[in-house]
Amino acid sequence: MIQRIQSIYLLAASLVLFSLFLLPVINNLILNGHPDSLMVNGVYEVINGVRTKTASFVWLSVATVVAAMLPLAGIFMYKNRKQQSAYLYIVMVLIIGYSFLLAETIKGFIGEDLTLRPENYGLGMILSSLSIVLVVFAIKAISRDEKLVKSADRLR
Repeated sequence: MIQRIQSIYLLAASLVLFSLFLLPVINNLILNGHPDSLMVNGVYEVINGVRTKTASFVWLSVATVVAAMLPLAGIFMYKNRKQQSAYLYIVMVLIIGYSFLLAETIKGFIGEDLTLRPENYGLGMILSSLSIVLVVFAIKAISRDEKLVKSADRLR
């Protein structure tokens, strides 16, 4: 189970999505005269030198945990490679949907009148895309395993 490379890819995809709780999606956004950072669990402002949480994104936090658990669940489908591959295609679509939810939540919070500059984007902005790439690598590795098993069956 863990010795297969696709398991490593899926574990990495899950860890990348869990790291959204640690890394900001938007950095140094000036709202209300204070520098703000937007993360998946809320908005953090620096007020008088102290970083305080001023707003919470409960549904986005729950969606992040669910999205991070999906690739992890795919590891345990190792006995049926076709089912695992089909499941991972569904996981990719759900992570894309999660990315849209993340973008819409951030856009709804900052409003239409404020434009983001490239220096405002944090590492959290690209992590969902990175997890999709890792899931694609896992699907490729599963198909290689399937071809290897089929060629071994032909040799018998």
